[in-house]
Amino acid sequence: MQVPAPFAYERATSVDHAIGLLDRLGDAARLVAGGHSLLPMMKLRQANFAYLIDINDLAAELRYIEVEPDRIRIGALTRHREMLESTALAETFPIFADAEQMISDPVVRERGTLGGSLCQADPSEDLSAVCTTLGASCVIQGREGRRLVAMEDFHRGPYETAVGDAEMLIEARFPVRPYGSSAYEKVERRAGDWAVASAGAAVWLDGVVIADARVGLAAVGPNSMGLPEISRALRGRLPSEELYTEAGAIAAASCEPVTDRRGSADYKRHLVRELTARVLRRSVARARSDRIAKSVPAGASDDPSARDGGQPTAPEGPGD
Repeated sequence: MQVPAPFAYERATSVDHAIGLLDRLGDAARLVAGGHSLLPMMKLRQANFAYLIDINDLAAELRYIEVEPDRIRIGALTRHREMLESTALAETFPIFADAEQMISDPVVRERGTLGGSLCQADPSEDLSAVCTTLGASCVIQGREGRRLVAMEDFHRGPYETAVGDAEMLIEARFPVRPYGSSAYEKVERRAGDWAVASAGAAVWLDGVVIADARVGLAAVGPNSMGLPEISRALRGRLPSEELYTEAGAIAAASCEPVTDRRGSADYKRHLVRELTARVLRRSVARARSDRIAKSVPAGASDDPSARDGGQPTAPEGPGD
C-alpha cells in the first residue's frame, strides 16, 4: 500500500516566511511545489517528513525568466512548461527546449519547477544536466542572506545538495556569451522516462574555430557531470566529425555508469559516446546558423534548413 506517513502542512506566504518555517521546524520539514518526485518517494516511505511547506503562493517572488545583457535569471518556482514555451530561452539556449519536451508528460511539465528538479538531485535529472552544461550558478537564500554556488558544487551526491538547513534555492543564473548555441539529447526506455543516458553540449565559435565548449552528462554517474577534459580538447580547433568522435571517446571514458535494469555499463558508455558527438554536432550547426541569420537581413531566406545550418539532422535512436 502506497500511503505516506502522517505529516503536517504549512503554506508559506513569502520567501522569508518559508525560511522562517524551515528554521523553526528543522530537518523534519521539506519544501514542496510540484511534488512529482517528493510525493511518490513519501508514498513508498523512501522519504519521511513531519512537515511539508507549500511554496506555490510565492510566484511573485520566484516565478520568472529575466533576460539581461550578460545573463538570464530563472526563478526557482518557474514551471517546466514556461521554460519550454519561452522564446527568450529558445533563442539563447535551445538546449532548454530540447530537454523540456522530453521531461515526463504535460501534467508534470505544468506543475514541476526548476527548483524542484535541481533540489531533487537525481543523477538522471534532465535540467541538472542542462544547468551543468551551461555553467549555471545557483542562488541560495537563508536567514543570513544570499550566497552563490556554482552548479558543479551544488550537487554534493545523489539526492544531496549544497542547500543547508533553513535555506532555499531561489534562482538559477546562466551566463550569456555571443556566437554560441547548445543542444540536448537522451535515450529513454519510453517517452518521458528517466534517461538511460543523456548528454548536453554548449559551443561558442570564434570565426571558424571553437572558442569554448562544455558537455554535461546525466544518468551515468552519481550526479550530473561536467567534463572539463572535453572543453580543453575542443578549444581552438576546427569542428569536424573526427573532433566530435574524439570528444565522445573522452566522455565515454570519463563517465561512471552502473549496470541496472535500464542497461549495462558498456551499453551506457556507448550511448554517451554517440550522444556526445550528436549534441556537439548540433550545437555547432545551430551556432553557425544563428551567426548567418544575424548577418542576413530579415526575410532574406525562408529555407527551413537554414535554421539547422543547412546540414542534415543526425538520425535518432541509440544505435546511431
